[in-house]
Amino acid sequence: MLKAAVVPVTPFAQNCSVLWCEETMKGAVVDPGGDLDEVLGAAAAQKVTLEKILVTHGHLDHAGAVADLRDRLALPVEGPHEADRYWIEQLPSSGRQFGFPPLRDFTPDRWLNQGDTVAVGKLVLEVFHCPGHTPGHVVFFHRPSKLAVVGDVLFKGSIGRTDFPRGDHEALIASIRQRLFPLGDDVHFIPGHGPISTFGWERKTNPYVSDLAVGAQ
Repeated sequence: MLKAAVVPVTPFAQNCSVLWCEETMKGAVVDPGGDLDEVLGAAAAQKVTLEKILVTHGHLDHAGAVADLRDRLALPVEGPHEADRYWIEQLPSSGRQFGFPPLRDFTPDRWLNQGDTVAVGKLVLEVFHCPGHTPGHVVFFHRPSKLAVVGDVLFKGSIGRTDFPRGDHEALIASIRQRLFPLGDDVHFIPGHGPISTFGWERKTNPYVSDLAVGAQ
């Protein structure tokens, strides 16, 4: 069974997640944007042995501490899609712009694509490429647990911003409606910010992507 703990990090209150396999107690950190002592403390509290880092996209609040965590624990990095190389390369300058501690860019051990899978202990997570917020954004989905980690694609009552460089509003809407909602109304998701919700609730109520939204298809 998949277990998860959410640790808000950085001044942007980004939902860093610790995911682990209950059978093996091996786990992964998803989107370590900063505050690594708090993230590692959460893993230690659950007696989780971390084996990798997963990254949904390259924005600083999600990826700012990837290089530090990688070096600190000698962990491999998987994700995002290579189309986010641009954002990862911007991490040092983005950190300075927003007053973060010095940030470093990195190259993942494995770029991810639509249809890939990643392992966490004995668990298998499916990878969905969901561009729009950034061109290389990916989502991680554990089908047996009906749990998705969606980064900044979708939030409770909102969607990811697309006014950043290389954002694409139409692509984001398509990603949500064509790749996420078909996974099932009963799927819970951990967003990049804010509370957990379900795809069903967002499909019915989210003013940007619900069945009743203007232009919904």
